[in-house]
Amino acid sequence: MPSLNMINILADVYFVGQNKKLPVDWKQPQGKESGDGKCTDKAANYADGFTAAEKMGVPEPLCYFWPASTNKLHVDTCKDIGGTMKEFVHNMLSAIKEAHDIWRMQAKIKDLKVLSVSAIGTPGCLDGPKLDIKNTPSAMKMKGWGKNIQKWIDAVADGVADCFEQWQKKVMVPGLPFYPAFAAYPLATAAPVPNVPFPLITCPSPMMAKMTQPQLQKAMVDKLDGGIKKKDTDKHYEAAFGAIGMALSMAFLIWLPSQQLMNILGKGPVPSYAPPYVPVGPVLNGDNIAVPGHLAV
Repeated sequence: MPSLNMINILADVYFVGQNKKLPVDWKQPQGKESGDGKCTDKAANYADGFTAAEKMGVPEPLCYFWPASTNKLHVDTCKDIGGTMKEFVHNMLSAIKEAHDIWRMQAKIKDLKVLSVSAIGTPGCLDGPKLDIKNTPSAMKMKGWGKNIQKWIDAVADGVADCFEQWQKKVMVPGLPFYPAFAAYPLATAAPVPNVPFPLITCPSPMMAKMTQPQLQKAMVDKLDGGIKKKDTDKHYEAAFGAIGMALSMAFLIWLPSQQLMNILGKGPVPSYAPPYVPVGPVLNGDNIAVPGHLAV
């Protein structure tokens, strides 16, 4: 059963590549020494306040934040805050996957027009509920992280759901040969017949761009509370949302060709059927039975 295969390392590499440092705008303290070699400037005491080992902290590989110096306090702070940010990104990617799996169970193809072997679906033929990301287990388990975490969760959930919905509403079936048996059917009415499986990527959407990294990131940023954005002067939220958008956009591109459209039951009349002179004929002006499960396999 195909699902969104989230490659978390893509999100990690993207965030690390944004070169976000902690502390923000930190500069090495400077000072002067007196004649006896002691520092007269309080800021210069920084050099004497730490041992050599404390000044040589080892950064964690793929830590989301770069330490402003090799001081162990800076390195440990980056590990702590960066680890929390990484966990948030990974949890939200899991939450999106969980919501998408639920969506697939409920999605269906509706309002097809069946003409002989071909099935035509206009924009809107792919029907399904809006992604409910914020109520998934992976999103719910973060609610106790702090007073602002729900605003971050809502921004990701609402932004991604809006982009996915815009893609979904414009998906069309462009006359695919779903029903070979309908070219010459030996009855006056064709009973429901499942379609020949086709990958979902064969059904285009003019809103495909909404599921690319820049558009996903922009949607999430637009949904984030303005007060949080104002306080985050280094725009860590942009890096986090960009990382989620990167992993999600790649997962979506992998999912489209792997997801099969199956068990779409087509039916319809055979107007030219007139035995014994015309024993077979094509199905014309047919339709399909719209029930959930067309993307469940």
